[in-house]
Amino acid sequence: MSWPRRVLRFSIVRIIVAAVPIVALAIGVSALASTVSLDARLVALITGAGAVALYVMYVRWVERRPLHELEGTGSVPEVARGVVIGVALFAATIGVLCLAGACTIERGDGVRAALGGLAAAIGAALLEELMFRAILFRIVEQRLGTWIALAISAALFGLVHALNPGATVTSTVAIMLEAGILLGAAFVRTRRLWMAFGLHAAWNFTEGGVFGASVSGSGGGGLFASHFHGADWLTGGKFGPEASFVAIAICLAAGIAMLVSAHRRGRFLPRSWPSR
Repeated sequence: MSWPRRVLRFSIVRIIVAAVPIVALAIGVSALASTVSLDARLVALITGAGAVALYVMYVRWVERRPLHELEGTGSVPEVARGVVIGVALFAATIGVLCLAGACTIERGDGVRAALGGLAAAIGAALLEELMFRAILFRIVEQRLGTWIALAISAALFGLVHALNPGATVTSTVAIMLEAGILLGAAFVRTRRLWMAFGLHAAWNFTEGGVFGASVSGSGGGGLFASHFHGADWLTGGKFGPEASFVAIAICLAAGIAMLVSAHRRGRFLPRSWPSR
């Protein structure tokens, strides 16, 4: 075995080799956008599509295996299932907040704003699912097993969002518990990215593009405009309703249910020594 192949047996090396080009792409596109004033929707879609292309090249050239996690067969039903779950979970969250008197909904900025939210949701979901589920979670899981990979990927997913505007300790923990676990569970349940991608994009779009709420601290217009009243622990404060205890409870329950289903189907992996 050549020395590059021996080095690539280490999980951390594979993670770096896969992730660095994607991070560089995201930084480069963002820098270019600020220079030539590219539309934010175009930036999001270019970054997401470029990340997919780089990941495909990594799997083909470095891991030298079929791309099972992005296989096209059956992808449409899995994306659709994820979309339904994502919409339902956010609708339940904002419904509870409205019933509690913590949210009022008014007419928003219309269809154009909603389309902008859709592009941003798709781009962010593509980029983050590749980075945190396809690369980080999958590679760590091969060596340390499903439970440890889930804990590590969820923790890092939350910590990355701690850099967002309006982030707090509560919002960081919320992202770990609700999104990190739920999206990791979607990947374990299907062993593919499609459902996790659909769920992620649908949650963000419903939150920002439909209801006009702040998405992980990033405000913007939507089809409607949601106004929140009350304590930050209930509404999520400036970070948005995903930092609400309501969202944590609803999404964590969904994530646990999905993990139970995945475990019953034998989808969990044990520790594997040495790393492959």
